[in-house]
Amino acid sequence: MRFNWKYQGAEDRKVRSFLQSHGVSHRMFSQIKHNGGAILVNEKPVYTSDYLKDGDEVAIIMPVEQGNDLVVPDYHDLKIIFENQDWLAVDKPYGVTTVPGHADRLHTLVNQVKGHLIESGAEDLVPHVVTRLDRDTSGIVLLAKHRFAHAVLDQQLQDHTVEKFYVAYVSGILPEDHGVIDEPIGRLDGDFIKRVVRPDGKASKTEYWVERRYDEDPEHLMTRVRVQLHTGRTHQIRVHFSHMGYPLVGDDLYGGPLWFGLQRQALHAYQMKFYDPFVEEDRFLKTDLPEDLQRLKDL
Repeated sequence: MRFNWKYQGAEDRKVRSFLQSHGVSHRMFSQIKHNGGAILVNEKPVYTSDYLKDGDEVAIIMPVEQGNDLVVPDYHDLKIIFENQDWLAVDKPYGVTTVPGHADRLHTLVNQVKGHLIESGAEDLVPHVVTRLDRDTSGIVLLAKHRFAHAVLDQQLQDHTVEKFYVAYVSGILPEDHGVIDEPIGRLDGDFIKRVVRPDGKASKTEYWVERRYDEDPEHLMTRVRVQLHTGRTHQIRVHFSHMGYPLVGDDLYGGPLWFGLQRQALHAYQMKFYDPFVEEDRFLKTDLPEDLQRLKDL
């Protein structure tokens, strides 16, 4: 796979410095050097210590990744939101695990994406999960189709510049129209799955805006909120609202009421924005509510 840039600058600049500014990491330099890749300036091979002049055309050629035979392709229809040579954004239904693990190694989203890549004739058959969702959370999952894309988005996630928005239905009536939950999250002692707010947990920040309060039925009081994650901890939204005393509807693990026949927590990742360095512009991804949560909205 090939990536191209044009250097523009009054002063000469080292090739390594220029490529690092475009997200090429030390590890990627090593992969290019040892696995059959190339660094070209004006179509000629160069060293990373060479210098660029104004107007030089710079290219890197990344070696093809070897697929992992332990990840078995699952040829299953995907609901694709966006796809090009760098990215694949999928609207994941609830009940599907994002990555293979003890509970499921054959039918996860990663297995399904590998099947899609094979069917579409892709060279790289290694799905790189950029953002993941809990098994019973629906919505946007972003995957990188090569390791370079994964590296640059991983840096954006660390810098908290990827914007992720969710719709959630929490039990009870939230009193404030807007709020920020800034509480550290860690594992519950003795439990492999469950998380809790605890002083020695990792910094976690969730922001929310109330969209509607459902207060007509005293037996089913709930609030629909738009939620933005400023960090990405496991179960973050579920833990934070449960900690406040407003667990998500359908979230049995964190004490949410099992109302309206829901088979999962009422949580959907509906919108994402990130900077795409390959086209040098922001990308916006959006998806509609699935049928079970749309029924709640229409109550």
